[in-house]
Amino acid sequence: MCGEKLQRFLMAFVLLVAFYFMSIGSIVGVVLQFFVIGMILVWAITDFCPSIWFFNKFFGKCEKK
Repeated sequence: MCGEKLQRFLMAFVLLVAFYFMSIGSIVGVVLQFFVIGMILVWAITDFCPSIWFFNKFFGKCEKK
């Protein structure tokens, strides 16, 4: 699996966990959601995503079609 796809799966999993915590009334869900929002904003503003950079180093980049 390549880095970009792995990052998308990780983001979906973190959001799933955040929604679970929010459904049981825990503040952890809100914190996780704000973390994901912050990382997406960093990615949008700087065009640099630390998790994609990390995953590409260890799992390689996706092939271009």
